[in-house]
Amino acid sequence: MGNTANTLTITRLILRLDRFRIALWLVGLTFFTLIVPVAFRNLYGTQQERDAMALTMENPAMTAMVGPGDLENYTMGAMTAHQMILMTAVVAGLMAVLLTSRWTRGEEEEGRVEMIRSLPAGRLAQLMAAILVMTLVSVLLAVFTGLGLAAMGEASMTLEGSLLYGAALGGASLFFGGITAVAAQLLSNSRGTVGFSIAVLLGSYLFRAVTDISNETLSWISPLGWVTKAEVYSGNYWGPVVLLILSAGVLFAAGSWLNSIRDLGHSFVPPGKGRERASRLLQNPLGLTVRLQRTGFIVWAAGVFILGASYGSVLGDMEAFFAENELMAQLLQEQEGLSLTEQFIPMLLVVLSLLSTIPPLMAVNKLRGEEKKHRVKHLLGRAVSRTHLLAVYTGTTAVNGFIMLSLTAAGLWAAGNAVMDEGLAFGLIYGAAVSYYPAVLVMIGLAVLLIGALPKFTQLVWVYLFYSFVALYLGGLFQFPEWVGMVTPFGHVPQVPVEDSAVLPLVVLAGIAAVLTVIGFITFRKRDLDFQ
Repeated sequence: MGNTANTLTITRLILRLDRFRIALWLVGLTFFTLIVPVAFRNLYGTQQERDAMALTMENPAMTAMVGPGDLENYTMGAMTAHQMILMTAVVAGLMAVLLTSRWTRGEEEEGRVEMIRSLPAGRLAQLMAAILVMTLVSVLLAVFTGLGLAAMGEASMTLEGSLLYGAALGGASLFFGGITAVAAQLLSNSRGTVGFSIAVLLGSYLFRAVTDISNETLSWISPLGWVTKAEVYSGNYWGPVVLLILSAGVLFAAGSWLNSIRDLGHSFVPPGKGRERASRLLQNPLGLTVRLQRTGFIVWAAGVFILGASYGSVLGDMEAFFAENELMAQLLQEQEGLSLTEQFIPMLLVVLSLLSTIPPLMAVNKLRGEEKKHRVKHLLGRAVSRTHLLAVYTGTTAVNGFIMLSLTAAGLWAAGNAVMDEGLAFGLIYGAAVSYYPAVLVMIGLAVLLIGALPKFTQLVWVYLFYSFVALYLGGLFQFPEWVGMVTPFGHVPQVPVEDSAVLPLVVLAGIAAVLTVIGFITFRKRDLDFQ
């Protein structure tokens, strides 16, 4: 029996078990890709309108967010690729991280790989099956998006450019799948594997954002920079995409080699040796929860601070951009007491607040993960009530969200204050950022409600967060009706400093968060544990 024996059988098993999860990812990414040019066609039907949009995309903040583009020849295809391909590649990378971790370290952590190896299955069969499925998913993503874009009949969206667009998304998915395959061998659990891989993904995005502004040549170091270097629908360079695919192959080969030389259940970076006796901190649910979430909290805290600082670092260049661009100066008439740059801050804070919501949601959903692994019973078998346990997770998560928003604001202010001549008022930035806290509490309350009432559907909170991102980040771009943004709690937050701050919407959001949380507590107390 070879090392890859029965790989195809395990491949079919993975496809059978996760067919709906895979289908949802593919349909979501394909739909999100194809709807963009349709909206652009309705909103920017003439070249004059597209050229006007190109002027607004020239500022450094937009370059940091979506990457460089062919603004001199801003056709429908060039506009679509410039504004959407990078963000879609990030989501495709996230898909690859979550799926590959699930099929590798996640299965091993649950003990299923040990069961499979007790059968006539090769040592590398599980990992090779995961690689095959990830490759199939990436190819399908490339084919669906590429052929779908080509079928739209837009003159500037040629067949070659459309296939390159799809290949760039598939290549990004493969690359970060490869990163996760290696991380699964290095780290001892799925939580660490996902955390490390997402850190690489976010680091690639941040490094590209900074270098696209400061030194575009250095952005070649970032794999997400390779996506924009393809210049889809303008230069149509296949080299960067080939580089993504070849790098993914190297990573998959490295992961396979590492898997072949390590023992099942072990890792190359072993977990730290624990104390012989638990500290007093670990002898209560609060201390245990803080200890379990400590690493993730530190990583995300550093990440959101750096993310805020990366956006703040381009604010100095924006002042120069406005000074040199008469059209933009006319479009953004300076409001009393506010600089033109400060008028861009609400757009940045919306994105940053949505990203800052990710770590608290991950933190509160860990309770459901612990329950599915049958660990919650051990806690509740002691003198710990369900209400106490859920209160600990909810309370620490609420603190988590507040700290993330605060660090985001601090990073944005610190970097912006350093590069701008007049600087930014810390109170202005911090107050505008913290005003999103009630919206974050609504998202936490929704997560608690799902854990209590609908534990099988806890992942729906991520769907709602993604909807919020699309509605608010793309709402102005696509000119969505106002009600689309108002469906999400973030749409009710006053856009300080452009708009006057208002207490009533924030109080209402806090009240909604409280109601959702209370219902979640009541239902969690009444339902069966380990509900699958």
